[in-house]
Amino acid sequence: MKSLAQRALDTAMQQGAGYADVRLAEERHRSFTTKNGRIGHVADAESHGLGVRALVAGSWGFAAAGHLTPEGVDRAAAEAIAIARASARVQARAVTLAPESPHCAVWVSPCRIDPFAVSLETSLDLLFAVDRELRSVSGITLAETGMEFHRSRQWFLSSEGADQEQTRTLSGAGFAAYSFGESEIQKRSYPNSFGGQHQLKGYELIEELRLLENARRVAEEAVALHRADQCPQLTGTLVLDSSQLGLQIHESIGHPIELDRVLGAEANFAGGSFLSLDKLRHLRYGSELVNVVADARLEHGPGLGTFAFDDEGVPAARADIIRAGEFTGYLMSRETAAQIGEGRSNGCMRAESWNRLPLIRMTNISILPGERPLSPGELLADTDAGVYMETNRSWSIDDKRYNFQFGCEIGWEIRHGRQVRMLKNPSYSGITTEFWNSLDAICSRQHWTLWGTPNCGKGQPQQTMGTGHGAAPARFRNIKIGGAYAR
Repeated sequence: MKSLAQRALDTAMQQGAGYADVRLAEERHRSFTTKNGRIGHVADAESHGLGVRALVAGSWGFAAAGHLTPEGVDRAAAEAIAIARASARVQARAVTLAPESPHCAVWVSPCRIDPFAVSLETSLDLLFAVDRELRSVSGITLAETGMEFHRSRQWFLSSEGADQEQTRTLSGAGFAAYSFGESEIQKRSYPNSFGGQHQLKGYELIEELRLLENARRVAEEAVALHRADQCPQLTGTLVLDSSQLGLQIHESIGHPIELDRVLGAEANFAGGSFLSLDKLRHLRYGSELVNVVADARLEHGPGLGTFAFDDEGVPAARADIIRAGEFTGYLMSRETAAQIGEGRSNGCMRAESWNRLPLIRMTNISILPGERPLSPGELLADTDAGVYMETNRSWSIDDKRYNFQFGCEIGWEIRHGRQVRMLKNPSYSGITTEFWNSLDAICSRQHWTLWGTPNCGKGQPQQTMGTGHGAAPARFRNIKIGGAYAR
C-alpha cells in the first residue's frame, strides 16, 4: 500500500510539481439504529483509496483514485498536475506554504476494546434493551437508539520527506425518547442530542456511557415536560450544562476562528466570520474566565479532534484561541498561516476521506475549566434567581457567527440557589462577544467533559467531520431567556 503512495508522489514530482503530498487510506464504518423495537438501519462499509495534492506554479491541483493499481495512482497524480497547471492560468495569488519540518512516525489511537470485534448481536441486544426501557414509560411514543464506529488507517507522504502512518478508532452511541402530546412534542436525549456521545475510543466508550441505566430517567423527563411550565421570558442569569456549552463553543467560537472563512475562501454551511484580521490580539472576546484552546493532542483527551498529525503532516498542537478573554488565535493551514504572516501552521487541515481535499477544520475547541474548586451544586447555590438549561434542541446563528438563538430540551427555574420547578421549551439568545463577556463562573476540572460533535459540515462537495468540545457547567449574567418558543 505504502509503495503505491510513494509511486503517486514520485509521479507528481516527475511531472513538474514544486510540492506534492499523498494520503492513502483504508477506512471502515459501521452503524446501526433502532426505532420503536425495530431495526432502523444497519450499515457496514469499507473504503480505500488515495488522494494526491500538487502545487504547480503557485496553484493547487487535487485528484483521487479508488483503484489502487500502478496505473490508477499514476492517473491521479497526472490529473492533479493538470488541474494545478490550469488553475495557475487564472490564479489571483500564488500559494506560499509556511515552513514545516518533515515528520516520520507511526501512531495508533488508544482502543481497549476493538468495536469491530464485538458482534452485531451484542450491540443490538443492548440497543433493544434500552428501547424497551424507554417505551415502558407511559407516554413515550417514539424511542430511537443508535451506535456507530469508524476506523481509519492512513499513510501520508510528502515531497518534503514526511512519512506518517496513523490509525484512529472512533465510537459513539446515544438514544432519544419522544413524547407526542395533543399540541406539542417533547424530547429528551442521552447522553447528548443528535446522536449521543462520540470519542476517540473503542467499544469501552459504550460501556462507560451506561445507556440502559439512564434510560428510564430520561424517558420520565420527556413525559414530565408536558406538565411543566413554559420557560418565562426574562433577562437574567443563565446556567448551562457542559454539553450545551460545548455546542455554544462550536457555533460562536469554533466556526468564526476558521481562517479560510475570515479570508473569504469558504462560506458554505456556516457563512463567514466577524473575526477580521484587525481583531487578532485586540478583541475582548469574553470575560477573564474565558480561556479557550484548540488542542489536537492526546493529552487533551480522547476527542474527535484528536490525532497525531493533520492532513498536511503538521503535528498535533495546542493553540490559545482566547486567553483571559482576549482573542489570540485562528485555526490555520500552512497556506493561510503564511498569508497572515504566521511562522507556522497550528495543524488544523483535515479531510473527510481520501477522496476529499483537506480543509481547515476544528480540532478540539475547548473552554478550560475554572481554577478554583466549584461544583454544579455550588454554582447553583450562588445563583439567587435564573434558569438552568440542559441538552441542545435547536440552534440558529447568523452568517457572521455573531447573533444567535439556542433552544434546549429541558430547563429548571433557579430560586435562592435551588432548582424549584421544571421548565419546558427553554431558550436563550444573544450576541457572541456580549455573551462570552457575561460569563462569571465555570465549574472545575472534575466536572469538565470532552464532548464529540460527529456531524460538522463544511465545504462543497460537503465534508462531514468530527470535532471535540470540552466544557464544564458555567453561569452567565444578563442573558435574554425564553423568547424562542414563546406563545
